[in-house]
Amino acid sequence: MTNTATRLITLVFLLQNQPNQKASELAEKLGVSLRTVHRYFEMLDEMGIPVYSERGPYGGFSLVRGYKMPPLVFTLEEAVAVVLGTGLVQELWGDLYRESSRGALAKLENLLPEEQAREVAWARSSLAATGMHRADLKQQTPALEKLRRATREHRSVTMLYQTSQVPRPTERGLDPYALVHRWGWWYVIGFCHVHKEIRTFRVDRIAEVTLRETSFTKSAEFDLQEYLKNELQAQPQIIARLRFDATSANIVAGNHSYWQTVEPQADGSVEVTFPSPTLEWAASSALMYGPAVEVLEPPELRTMVINWLNVTAQKYNARSL
Repeated sequence: MTNTATRLITLVFLLQNQPNQKASELAEKLGVSLRTVHRYFEMLDEMGIPVYSERGPYGGFSLVRGYKMPPLVFTLEEAVAVVLGTGLVQELWGDLYRESSRGALAKLENLLPEEQAREVAWARSSLAATGMHRADLKQQTPALEKLRRATREHRSVTMLYQTSQVPRPTERGLDPYALVHRWGWWYVIGFCHVHKEIRTFRVDRIAEVTLRETSFTKSAEFDLQEYLKNELQAQPQIIARLRFDATSANIVAGNHSYWQTVEPQADGSVEVTFPSPTLEWAASSALMYGPAVEVLEPPELRTMVINWLNVTAQKYNARSL
Protein backbone atom coordinates (compact mmCIF):
# COMPACT_ATOMS: atom_id res chain seq x y z
CA MET A 1 0.00 0.00 0.00
CA THR A 2 1.70 3.16 -1.11
CA ASN A 3 -0.49 5.94 0.31
CA THR A 4 -3.55 6.79 2.38
CA ALA A 5 -5.89 7.14 -0.61
CA THR A 6 -4.97 3.68 -1.86
CA ARG A 7 -5.46 2.15 1.59
CA LEU A 8 -8.87 3.81 2.02
CA ILE A 9 -10.11 2.42 -1.28
CA THR A 10 -8.70 -1.01 -0.42
CA LEU A 11 -10.41 -0.88 2.99
CA VAL A 12 -13.79 -0.21 1.37
CA PHE A 13 -13.31 -3.15 -0.99
CA LEU A 14 -12.29 -5.42 1.91
CA LEU A 15 -15.45 -4.52 3.82
CA GLN A 16 -17.60 -4.82 0.71
CA ASN A 17 -16.31 -8.31 -0.09
CA GLN A 18 -16.40 -9.63 3.50
CA PRO A 19 -18.53 -7.96 6.22
CA ASN A 20 -17.92 -8.24 9.99
CA GLN A 21 -14.13 -8.06 9.92
CA LYS A 22 -12.17 -7.31 13.07
CA ALA A 23 -10.15 -4.11 13.14
CA SER A 24 -7.04 -6.16 13.93
CA GLU A 25 -7.62 -8.30 10.82
CA LEU A 26 -8.04 -5.22 8.64
CA ALA A 27 -4.92 -3.64 10.11
CA GLU A 28 -2.90 -6.73 9.22
CA LYS A 29 -4.25 -6.84 5.66
CA LEU A 30 -3.52 -3.16 5.14
CA GLY A 31 -0.14 -3.28 6.82
CA VAL A 32 -0.95 -0.50 9.30
CA SER A 33 -1.51 -0.14 13.04
CA LEU A 34 -4.83 -0.68 14.81
CA ARG A 35 -4.96 3.02 15.63
CA THR A 36 -4.54 3.90 11.95
CA VAL A 37 -7.45 1.64 10.97
CA HIS A 38 -9.75 3.47 13.39
CA ARG A 39 -8.54 6.78 11.93
CA TYR A 40 -9.42 5.43 8.47
CA PHE A 41 -12.95 4.64 9.68
CA GLU A 42 -13.31 8.28 10.75
CA MET A 43 -12.06 9.45 7.36
CA LEU A 44 -14.54 7.20 5.54
CA ASP A 45 -17.34 8.58 7.69
CA GLU A 46 -16.33 12.12 6.72
CA MET A 47 -16.40 11.07 3.05
CA GLY A 48 -19.98 9.78 3.44
CA ILE A 49 -19.09 6.09 3.17
CA PRO A 50 -21.21 4.34 5.85
CA VAL A 51 -19.29 1.97 8.13
CA TYR A 52 -20.77 0.44 11.29
CA SER A 53 -19.59 -2.07 13.89
CA GLU A 54 -21.26 -4.93 15.77
CA ARG A 55 -19.99 -6.09 19.13
CA GLY A 56 -19.58 -9.69 20.19
CA PRO A 57 -17.50 -12.72 19.17
CA TYR A 58 -19.01 -12.73 15.69
CA GLY A 59 -19.14 -8.97 15.26
CA GLY A 60 -16.84 -6.63 13.45
CA PHE A 61 -16.84 -3.75 11.01
CA SER A 62 -19.06 -3.70 7.93
CA LEU A 63 -20.46 -1.40 5.32
CA VAL A 64 -24.12 -0.48 5.73
CA ARG A 65 -26.21 -3.16 4.04
CA GLY A 66 -26.80 -2.41 0.37
CA TYR A 67 -23.90 0.02 0.03
CA LYS A 68 -21.68 -0.68 -2.96
CA MET A 69 -18.45 1.00 -3.91
CA PRO A 70 -18.98 3.15 -7.00
CA PRO A 71 -17.11 1.87 -10.07
CA LEU A 72 -14.75 4.84 -9.87
CA VAL A 73 -13.89 7.04 -6.90
CA PHE A 74 -11.79 10.04 -7.90
CA THR A 75 -11.07 13.44 -6.44
CA LEU A 76 -11.54 16.32 -8.88
CA GLU A 77 -7.80 16.50 -9.46
CA GLU A 78 -7.50 12.74 -9.95
CA ALA A 79 -10.28 12.76 -12.55
CA VAL A 80 -8.56 15.59 -14.42
CA ALA A 81 -5.22 13.76 -14.22
CA VAL A 82 -6.73 10.66 -15.87
CA VAL A 83 -8.32 12.76 -18.61
CA LEU A 84 -5.12 14.66 -19.29
CA GLY A 85 -3.29 11.33 -19.36
CA THR A 86 -5.53 9.94 -22.09
CA GLY A 87 -4.99 13.14 -24.07
CA LEU A 88 -1.22 12.79 -23.79
CA VAL A 89 -1.34 9.16 -24.88
CA GLN A 90 -3.33 10.13 -27.96
CA GLU A 91 -1.02 13.05 -28.73
CA LEU A 92 2.15 10.98 -28.35
CA TRP A 93 1.06 7.75 -30.03
CA GLY A 94 -1.46 8.99 -32.60
CA ASP A 95 -3.31 6.22 -34.45
CA LEU A 96 -1.71 3.47 -32.37
CA TYR A 97 -3.68 4.40 -29.24
CA ARG A 98 -6.27 6.90 -30.53
CA GLU A 99 -9.28 4.60 -30.30
CA SER A 100 -8.16 3.17 -26.97
CA SER A 101 -7.77 6.67 -25.54
CA ARG A 102 -11.19 7.74 -26.79
CA GLY A 103 -12.80 4.57 -25.43
CA ALA A 104 -11.22 5.00 -22.01
CA LEU A 105 -12.30 8.64 -21.89
CA ALA A 106 -15.88 7.79 -22.89
CA LYS A 107 -16.13 5.17 -20.14
CA LEU A 108 -14.69 7.58 -17.60
CA GLU A 109 -17.13 10.36 -18.48
CA ASN A 110 -20.12 8.01 -18.30
CA LEU A 111 -19.19 6.79 -14.81
CA LEU A 112 -18.13 10.03 -13.13
CA PRO A 113 -20.46 11.90 -10.79
CA GLU A 114 -21.78 15.24 -12.03
CA GLU A 115 -19.24 17.41 -10.19
CA GLN A 116 -16.27 15.47 -11.54
CA ALA A 117 -17.82 15.37 -15.01
CA ARG A 118 -18.01 19.17 -14.98
CA GLU A 119 -14.37 19.39 -13.90
CA VAL A 120 -13.36 17.00 -16.67
CA ALA A 121 -15.30 19.04 -19.24
CA TRP A 122 -13.48 22.17 -18.07
CA ALA A 123 -10.11 20.42 -18.28
CA ARG A 124 -10.74 19.20 -21.83
CA SER A 125 -11.65 22.72 -22.98
CA SER A 126 -8.95 24.59 -21.04
CA LEU A 127 -5.86 22.35 -20.59
CA ALA A 128 -4.01 20.92 -23.58
CA ALA A 129 -0.60 19.64 -24.67
CA THR A 130 0.09 19.78 -28.40
CA GLY A 131 2.97 20.17 -30.83
CA MET A 132 5.02 17.52 -29.06
CA HIS A 133 6.46 16.02 -32.25
CA ARG A 134 9.26 17.46 -34.36
CA ALA A 135 8.63 14.94 -37.15
CA ASP A 136 5.49 13.72 -38.93
CA LEU A 137 3.91 11.18 -36.59
CA LYS A 138 1.81 9.58 -39.35
CA GLN A 139 4.93 8.71 -41.33
CA GLN A 140 6.46 7.10 -38.24
CA THR A 141 3.35 5.11 -37.29
CA PRO A 142 4.16 1.94 -39.34
CA ALA A 143 7.65 1.77 -37.82
CA LEU A 144 6.37 2.55 -34.32
CA GLU A 145 3.74 -0.19 -34.61
CA LYS A 146 6.33 -2.82 -35.56
CA LEU A 147 8.79 -1.65 -32.92
CA ARG A 148 6.07 -1.64 -30.25
CA ARG A 149 5.14 -5.19 -31.20
CA ALA A 150 8.79 -6.24 -31.22
CA THR A 151 9.42 -4.85 -27.74
CA ARG A 152 6.27 -6.54 -26.43
CA GLU A 153 7.02 -9.92 -28.02
CA HIS A 154 10.82 -9.75 -27.56
CA ARG A 155 11.41 -10.17 -31.28
CA SER A 156 14.46 -8.94 -33.14
CA VAL A 157 14.06 -6.60 -36.11
CA THR A 158 16.04 -5.63 -39.17
CA MET A 159 15.97 -1.96 -40.07
CA LEU A 160 17.37 0.41 -42.66
CA TYR A 161 18.79 3.31 -40.69
CA GLN A 162 19.90 6.68 -42.02
CA THR A 163 22.52 8.61 -40.05
CA SER A 164 23.65 12.18 -40.69
CA GLN A 165 27.20 10.96 -41.38
CA VAL A 166 26.39 8.33 -44.05
CA PRO A 167 24.71 9.31 -47.36
CA ARG A 168 22.64 6.11 -47.67
CA PRO A 169 20.67 4.00 -45.17
CA THR A 170 22.51 1.00 -43.76
CA GLU A 171 21.00 -2.29 -42.63
CA ARG A 172 21.17 -3.09 -38.93
CA GLY A 173 19.85 -5.83 -36.70
CA LEU A 174 18.31 -4.70 -33.43
CA ASP A 175 16.82 -6.20 -30.28
CA PRO A 176 14.44 -3.39 -29.29
CA TYR A 177 14.19 -2.90 -25.52
CA ALA A 178 12.09 0.26 -25.23
CA LEU A 179 10.44 3.15 -27.08
CA VAL A 180 11.03 6.62 -25.66
CA HIS A 181 9.68 10.05 -26.60
CA ARG A 182 11.82 13.04 -25.63
CA TRP A 183 12.84 16.41 -27.05
CA GLY A 184 10.08 16.07 -29.66
CA TRP A 185 11.45 12.85 -31.19
CA TRP A 186 10.63 9.14 -30.90
CA TYR A 187 13.61 6.89 -30.10
CA VAL A 188 14.03 3.12 -29.96
CA ILE A 189 16.61 1.78 -27.51
CA GLY A 190 18.02 -1.71 -27.90
CA PHE A 191 20.95 -4.01 -28.50
CA CYS A 192 22.55 -3.20 -31.86
CA HIS A 193 23.81 -6.30 -33.69
CA VAL A 194 26.39 -4.24 -35.60
CA HIS A 195 28.07 -2.49 -32.68
CA LYS A 196 27.35 -5.25 -30.13
CA GLU A 197 26.09 -2.81 -27.50
CA ILE A 198 22.96 -1.01 -26.39
CA ARG A 199 22.32 2.05 -28.57
CA THR A 200 19.63 4.65 -29.24
CA PHE A 201 18.10 5.25 -32.69
CA ARG A 202 15.73 7.99 -33.86
CA VAL A 203 12.58 6.43 -35.30
CA ASP A 204 12.11 9.08 -38.00
CA ARG A 205 15.50 8.05 -39.44
CA ILE A 206 14.38 4.44 -39.87
CA ALA A 207 13.47 3.90 -43.53
CA GLU A 208 12.13 0.36 -43.10
CA VAL A 209 11.53 -2.14 -40.29
CA THR A 210 11.12 -5.91 -40.68
CA LEU A 211 10.06 -8.17 -37.82
CA ARG A 212 12.16 -11.31 -37.47
CA GLU A 213 10.95 -14.66 -36.23
CA THR A 214 13.91 -14.89 -33.87
CA SER A 215 13.36 -13.83 -30.27
CA PHE A 216 15.77 -12.24 -27.81
CA THR A 217 16.19 -12.00 -24.06
CA LYS A 218 16.60 -8.51 -22.68
CA SER A 219 19.73 -7.98 -20.65
CA ALA A 220 18.94 -8.41 -16.96
CA GLU A 221 21.21 -5.46 -16.20
CA PHE A 222 19.27 -3.05 -18.45
CA ASP A 223 17.31 -0.44 -16.51
CA LEU A 224 15.54 2.08 -18.75
CA GLN A 225 15.52 4.97 -16.29
CA GLU A 226 19.18 4.50 -15.42
CA TYR A 227 20.08 4.26 -19.11
CA LEU A 228 18.28 7.50 -19.92
CA LYS A 229 19.87 9.26 -16.97
CA ASN A 230 23.39 8.14 -17.89
CA GLU A 231 23.11 8.46 -21.67
CA LEU A 232 23.48 12.24 -21.76
CA GLN A 233 26.34 12.15 -19.29
CA ALA A 234 28.22 9.68 -21.46
CA GLN A 235 27.84 11.72 -24.65
CA PRO A 236 30.69 14.08 -25.59
CA GLN A 237 29.59 17.67 -25.23
CA ILE A 238 30.81 20.97 -26.60
CA ILE A 239 30.36 24.00 -24.40
CA ALA A 240 29.55 26.97 -26.63
CA ARG A 241 29.87 30.57 -25.43
CA LEU A 242 27.82 33.31 -27.10
CA ARG A 243 27.46 37.04 -26.56
CA PHE A 244 24.10 38.75 -27.04
CA ASP A 245 24.41 42.49 -27.62
CA ALA A 246 22.68 44.91 -25.27
CA THR A 247 19.72 45.52 -27.58
CA SER A 248 19.02 41.77 -27.75
CA ALA A 249 19.64 40.84 -24.12
CA ASN A 250 15.90 40.25 -23.63
CA ILE A 251 16.21 37.13 -25.82
CA VAL A 252 18.28 35.49 -23.10
CA ALA A 253 15.55 36.01 -20.51
CA GLY A 254 12.99 34.48 -22.85
CA ASN A 255 15.03 31.24 -23.14
CA HIS A 256 16.62 31.14 -19.69
CA SER A 257 16.21 27.38 -19.18
CA TYR A 258 18.23 26.72 -22.35
CA TRP A 259 21.46 28.24 -21.03
CA GLN A 260 23.98 26.59 -18.75
CA THR A 261 25.30 29.93 -17.49
CA VAL A 262 24.16 33.54 -17.93
CA GLU A 263 26.63 36.39 -17.29
CA PRO A 264 25.43 40.01 -17.68
CA GLN A 265 28.22 42.38 -18.80
CA ALA A 266 28.91 45.99 -17.83
CA ASP A 267 27.97 47.28 -21.31
CA GLY A 268 24.51 45.67 -21.14
CA SER A 269 25.39 42.65 -23.26
CA VAL A 270 24.96 39.11 -21.92
CA GLU A 271 27.31 36.14 -22.31
CA VAL A 272 25.81 32.67 -22.13
CA THR A 273 27.02 29.09 -22.41
CA PHE A 274 25.15 25.97 -23.47
CA PRO A 275 26.12 22.33 -24.07
CA SER A 276 25.87 20.81 -27.53
CA PRO A 277 26.54 17.26 -28.79
CA THR A 278 28.23 18.48 -32.01
CA LEU A 279 29.76 21.59 -33.55
CA GLU A 280 27.07 21.54 -36.24
CA TRP A 281 24.31 21.61 -33.65
CA ALA A 282 25.99 24.48 -31.81
CA ALA A 283 26.50 26.44 -35.05
CA SER A 284 22.86 26.01 -36.05
CA SER A 285 21.74 27.16 -32.60
CA ALA A 286 23.96 30.25 -32.77
CA LEU A 287 22.86 31.24 -36.28
CA MET A 288 19.22 30.95 -35.23
CA TYR A 289 19.62 34.29 -33.46
CA GLY A 290 21.09 36.05 -36.50
CA PRO A 291 23.03 39.30 -35.92
CA ALA A 292 21.91 39.45 -32.27
CA VAL A 293 24.63 37.03 -31.24
CA GLU A 294 28.38 36.52 -31.63
CA VAL A 295 30.12 33.20 -31.08
CA LEU A 296 33.04 33.55 -28.64
CA GLU A 297 34.14 29.98 -27.92
CA PRO A 298 35.33 27.41 -28.81
CA PRO A 299 37.52 28.69 -31.68
CA GLU A 300 36.51 25.85 -34.03
CA LEU A 301 32.83 26.74 -33.54
CA ARG A 302 33.56 30.39 -34.33
CA THR A 303 35.42 29.31 -37.49
CA MET A 304 32.54 27.06 -38.57
CA VAL A 305 29.99 29.86 -38.17
CA ILE A 306 32.20 32.28 -40.17
CA ASN A 307 32.58 29.72 -42.97
CA TRP A 308 28.85 29.03 -43.07
CA LEU A 309 28.08 32.74 -43.23
CA ASN A 310 30.60 33.28 -46.04
CA VAL A 311 29.22 30.40 -48.13
CA THR A 312 25.68 31.60 -47.53
CA ALA A 313 26.58 35.16 -48.53
CA GLN A 314 28.25 33.92 -51.72
CA LYS A 315 25.07 32.06 -52.72
CA TYR A 316 22.94 35.15 -52.24
CA ASN A 317 25.47 37.41 -54.01
CA ALA A 318 25.60 35.04 -56.98
CA ARG A 319 21.80 35.14 -57.36
CA SER A 320 21.72 38.93 -57.24
CA LEU A 321 24.14 39.33 -60.18
